[in-house]
Amino acid sequence: MTIFINNENHQITNYMKRNSLFLATALLISLAGCKSTPVQDEPWISNALDVASFQLEKTAEELTGTNRIPRSIHSGYDMNFLDSQLQREDKSYIDSLLPNLSAKELQQRYICGITDWTSGFFPGSLWYTYEMTGDEKLKNCAIQYTNMLNPIRRLKNTHDVGFMINCSYGNALRLAPNDTIKAVIIETADNLSARFNPEIGCIRSWDFGEWNFPVIIDNMMNLDLLFNATKLSGNPKYRDIAVKHAQTTMKNHFRPDYTSYHVVSYNNDGSVEKKETHQGKNDNSAWSRGQAWGVYGYTSCYRETEDTTFLREAINIADMIMKRVTTDDCIPYWDYDAPTGETTPRDASAAAITASALLELSTFAPEGKKYFDYAETILKNLSSDKYLAAKGTNQGFVLMHSTGSLPHGSEIDVPLNYADYYYLEALQRYRNLTK
Repeated sequence: MTIFINNENHQITNYMKRNSLFLATALLISLAGCKSTPVQDEPWISNALDVASFQLEKTAEELTGTNRIPRSIHSGYDMNFLDSQLQREDKSYIDSLLPNLSAKELQQRYICGITDWTSGFFPGSLWYTYEMTGDEKLKNCAIQYTNMLNPIRRLKNTHDVGFMINCSYGNALRLAPNDTIKAVIIETADNLSARFNPEIGCIRSWDFGEWNFPVIIDNMMNLDLLFNATKLSGNPKYRDIAVKHAQTTMKNHFRPDYTSYHVVSYNNDGSVEKKETHQGKNDNSAWSRGQAWGVYGYTSCYRETEDTTFLREAINIADMIMKRVTTDDCIPYWDYDAPTGETTPRDASAAAITASALLELSTFAPEGKKYFDYAETILKNLSSDKYLAAKGTNQGFVLMHSTGSLPHGSEIDVPLNYADYYYLEALQRYRNLTK
């Protein structure tokens, strides 16, 4: 059964708690903005939205009817380069390397099916760009690509349904409300909740590999789906699971300096089996995007619970990030512990996620301005020619220079659809805080 999103304009204003530095300003823009006087943006924002609108709309049109989602650009790898970045023996990662692609495939658009963990980001990007521009073509594209994901409501074998549904249907619910959307979110939340083990206190991430019960830091990003399900249904079970998962992750995933492991696997009795990485430099390194997932997730948890334990965790992670990222433009290398040089890949996706998180954190934290300023620096740099694509280039993606999984030889120095998503979300939050 396909759920068709209501195509009517609705005015929604979501007010969020603000601290004394930022008085009573909504983080999420009202849909009335699409019909009222347009926001007069700074030139760099106007340019970014112009690029995003062009790139996303053109890509949506090109892929219409394929039932496929744009994910990234195909990249290859060189073993000597991987060795130099990972600084560990080939045998420790060679079996996990994806096949190197042919020259014909390189630099071509990588499109995926709806069950790929990234499938929700493209429709989410369309929603955000529509929200900021009022372009009805973008809205129609957003509806089309969101409806494609309807079957995900029955997917049970991954935690990533939070990404898939909350970024697509979650934004649709804000911008084109329809009761049928609620059913999709709640059914998806039921399937995500079924992966929760009360003995362990966490939601299982993966069903593959040699781990007994793997939980990755990325899973913090799927908790918003559960919080939303409680608000939509009135059933506290979803919220309770989200809170317990966040508490357990806070206890076991973080080192004394507030950097995070990527993977923590648990024994059936709830004790820790092992702590590792799957995508970082090594088990003890600080994988850049993982740190961004952490600060974003705990900021969201505080928003939904007002539990100051979560706020302190978000602040501590944010402070760590601002200390550990040493690049001149605040766009981190793919891993904080990677050997640095001209060829060390950046990760614009980690920067975009961080910027979005810190903008929200700035509305809660006592020293909110420093997080706002840091996020602003990231956004302005991502909006420069160094990272923002020229219209008609970059295979239709908005940002350049992200890294997917270097240890797998996958998506190295390419655009990523989730980099675009969190960049646009950050722009939206920034506009709301500065208008």
